[in-house]
Amino acid sequence: MIKNYFKIAFRNLLKNKVYSFINIFGLAIGMAVTIMIGMWINDELSHNNYFSNKDSVAQFIQSQTFNGNTGTGPAIPRPLEFELRQNYADYFEHIVMSSWNNSVYLKVGDKSLSRPGNFMQKDAPELLDLKMIKGDHKALKEVNSIMLSESLAKDLFGDEDPIGKPVTVNFQRDLMVTAIYEDIPENTSFNDLQYIGNWEMMMQTYEWMRNARNSWGNNSFQLFVQVKENTSIEAVSAIIKDAKKKVAGEEIEQFNPQLMLLPMKDWHLRSNFENGVQTGGRIDNVWMFGIIGIFVLLLACINFINLSTARSEKRATEVGIRKSIGSKRGQLIAQFLSESFLVVVFAFVLAIGVVLLFLNGFNDLASKTIVFPWQNLKFWLFSLIFIVFTSIVSGSYPALYLSSFNPVTVLKGTFKAGRFSALPRKILVVLQFTFSVALIIGTMVVMNQIEFSKNRPIGYNNKGLVQLPVMSPEFEGKADMMRTQFLQSGAITNMSTSSSPATQVWSNRSGYTWEGKPEGFQEDLAYTSVSYEFTETMDVELIEGRGFSREFATDSSAVILNETAVKYMGIKDPIGKLIKDTDLEDPMPPLKIVGVIKDMIVQSAYEPVKQAMYVFDRDENASYYNLRLNPDKSVSESLTTVENIFKANFPSVPFDYQFVDAEYGRKFEAEERIASLAKVFTILAILISCLGLFGLASFVAEQRTKEIGVRKVLGASVSQLWLLLSKDFIKLVVIALLIASPLAYYIMSQWLQRFTYRTSVGWDVFAIACIGALIITLVTVSFQAVKAAIANPVRSLRTE
Repeated sequence: MIKNYFKIAFRNLLKNKVYSFINIFGLAIGMAVTIMIGMWINDELSHNNYFSNKDSVAQFIQSQTFNGNTGTGPAIPRPLEFELRQNYADYFEHIVMSSWNNSVYLKVGDKSLSRPGNFMQKDAPELLDLKMIKGDHKALKEVNSIMLSESLAKDLFGDEDPIGKPVTVNFQRDLMVTAIYEDIPENTSFNDLQYIGNWEMMMQTYEWMRNARNSWGNNSFQLFVQVKENTSIEAVSAIIKDAKKKVAGEEIEQFNPQLMLLPMKDWHLRSNFENGVQTGGRIDNVWMFGIIGIFVLLLACINFINLSTARSEKRATEVGIRKSIGSKRGQLIAQFLSESFLVVVFAFVLAIGVVLLFLNGFNDLASKTIVFPWQNLKFWLFSLIFIVFTSIVSGSYPALYLSSFNPVTVLKGTFKAGRFSALPRKILVVLQFTFSVALIIGTMVVMNQIEFSKNRPIGYNNKGLVQLPVMSPEFEGKADMMRTQFLQSGAITNMSTSSSPATQVWSNRSGYTWEGKPEGFQEDLAYTSVSYEFTETMDVELIEGRGFSREFATDSSAVILNETAVKYMGIKDPIGKLIKDTDLEDPMPPLKIVGVIKDMIVQSAYEPVKQAMYVFDRDENASYYNLRLNPDKSVSESLTTVENIFKANFPSVPFDYQFVDAEYGRKFEAEERIASLAKVFTILAILISCLGLFGLASFVAEQRTKEIGVRKVLGASVSQLWLLLSKDFIKLVVIALLIASPLAYYIMSQWLQRFTYRTSVGWDVFAIACIGALIITLVTVSFQAVKAAIANPVRSLRTE
């Protein structure tokens, strides 16, 4: 019986090739989109699954309130470690202090490389449960030890055994390789952990870190923990909430520091906080694309439903004969569902081919390294459920509808589908285009928001600006010498140094006082130390005063504020005013304000510019050289010259550089990826909807062949016949536009609320979407309409 069902189903597919193609191809596109979205969602949800301790590992984060505004982040003071070990050790399996992920210079023999990694305490390998290739989890017990990833060990030592061999770090200290661990995958929070150095070695190297031992106000570190088996992260988080506030003293207590453990499972998907409350994160994108995937699949199913029910009259006789010879309704339903199942199976096979064909491009677009799960039993089990589910969704209504025909009426030849039989099809077409138009509007709003943020004045000229990382003792005291050589070469027009890159803030400071400071005011200032020529090199606009100048010896105790800082601090006539440091442990001389500059966008381009102070770098302890390339020379020529000078002075140091405009552009990568993915899914949704319209238009033209012939004989023009066949579809699309526009407006208005600086959902977005949808509909329908209109009426009427 089942074999017979499929045999008949296969014959019906071959008999109606056009409709079969539309159904199979449309479903294949819908299923391919759903599969790729499913793989993307699985990659997002499986982030950090590489670590076996994922469910018990957490990172300390803290919320602090400044003048009523609460901010949350992972920066932790060093003395918190000692407080935890002394009073809360019973709750933790491991407590691990860590630096931030930083690139260092690693030298073996004549080979020097710059690679990212962390300096961490000795329990880090056990906390992360790294997969060891050589050595073990105890490899960091010695101060001069370092662990390397498999790929970094290969790059440095080739085929030699690196264990026990020295690596020079930052041309400063020789560390002994004690272990090699497996490269950590991309879909983890530690994918850039190519080395792990010993935490105590870093403490011995940097005086400021040693001085931070008892400083509760210096939030410059990271702290990871693994809770013990007999407790939960949530329970421990509640216990340690006020651990800092209890011991840090009144000076810190005024900021109401609240500690929290952020579980590893939340690092990637739920890392956003507003006013100290967890509000989500990338999980919002997971939900969004999941909904898009379901709707795209439903669009393809709607095509199947519409075409099957539209052709009901052609299959009415078949149903009548089957019923008259004893077929039960259940058997007919099984027959039609088997056809649906066969279509879905063919579509699924085609969808797999489409996924394999475009997977690399999808990975590039989504910045992923997803591989097709050939050997994943769960995937194939889910695929089977997926096929059955899609078969039922797409085939149930046609099966129930077609099997309900009255055999007597059908065989008498008096069967008519009824005046309201097309209503469900019209509703489904409206649903298709409602979703497609809403996607068009949503994608355009996302793209407009990105462009709006990109076009914000950034406060400086990042074109032709290059930054060189110089984070090594090799560079100390040599900035002026390098500047002179670079200028004499003609490759640059100016150079300055800075303690942070041009597109980030690495330090925030408080503990300052100034004339007119309000009582109880809690300041929080972005802090960057810079050299002479900073304002000239960055090409930043001065609002008042001047930049740091070699002509003024007193500039060693000078400061420049951005305009937001002046407003934030409430300083009137700022030039010449003093800012005093109240830090009793390491006080600085009073800082004299010599200039006020335009706000520079250094952090997020979607948020207000933070109040910032730029202090003269007295210690020449720069992290970056900022070079303004000569606009009269080609970029490649200038960079070659710069590299030659750099190599002549630092022959063993890798020449790394970054274009500041490219680094600034990376701030938009996440949103641009979302916009690009949404754009692709929108195009495919429209394609699926158009396939359905094409099939319905073809059916309507076929159904009204004789009517068109009569009208043409009576003098109807091609344009009149085209309008006759097209207007019903245009009406449906117009209804879809009226539904989609307010719906999309509401959703996107809510989405824009997350941005402080945001565009508006303008009328032009709706105009473009509506006109585009109408043009697409007309182009799709017109092919069949014009074809029917220009057909020879004699052929249409010859059977009458």
